[in-house]
Amino acid sequence: MKSPRRAADIGGEAALIAGGARAILLQLANPAIGHSVAVHSDFAAHPTRRLVNTLSYAYALIYGTAAQIAAVQAMVNRAHLPVQSSFGETPAYTARDPQLQLWVAATLYDTAVTMHEKVVGPLTAADLDQIYADYAIIGTALQMPAELWPSDREAFARYWATALGQLRVDDTVRRVARQLLHPSTGPLWLRAGMPLARLITGGLLPDTLRADYRMPWSVKRQRRFNRAVRVLAALNRVLPRGFREWPKRRLLAKLG
Repeated sequence: MKSPRRAADIGGEAALIAGGARAILLQLANPAIGHSVAVHSDFAAHPTRRLVNTLSYAYALIYGTAAQIAAVQAMVNRAHLPVQSSFGETPAYTARDPQLQLWVAATLYDTAVTMHEKVVGPLTAADLDQIYADYAIIGTALQMPAELWPSDREAFARYWATALGQLRVDDTVRRVARQLLHPSTGPLWLRAGMPLARLITGGLLPDTLRADYRMPWSVKRQRRFNRAVRVLAALNRVLPRGFREWPKRRLLAKLG
């Protein structure tokens, strides 16, 4: 019997990066995270920094050496040390809050699986079970208690539904999202690709959250999204694996 696929078997697929903005918008819609990012991050000046750092972190945890894992853990801890935000009258968030670490890890897991099944190919129940178990490391490496990761995919689905119901997007969060999706700086290739990125991101978000972010949508846009996903899937089928995993190799090499 063929062994189930693991996170290491799917995590290097470059196609998964197309879901990066979706994961970030899900994270930002948690008010504590969104307001913290508004204060402590600068998407306008560094539009790709959060995505690159997140990818580097995930690649190192899944594929990296002990030294690379230690490097990304130190990098994240340094970045998180001063981060605290207030939502309302009392402190609502520190970057080391385990519940917020859980939400970030959950968005990365759900986005990776969603993109794989839409663009790369279907996963069996056994694959999904193993990949789900592997993804716990994304949170536990940030010092999230292992027992906080829901015990199985059924428990995760319940957690996910509850968490989605608690998301809230206000003007502050919308402003950060606009900086992410409409960068005025950064390389030309990034800005040229943003219309497609906005289309993919909008199509991947839950309907209510897309509306909360005031992202325009219509039957025509849905057709364009479906067509874009089919094109990405077709391209992915013909690209050699080495090419599809180039971002992973590049970012790991930069870690040393």
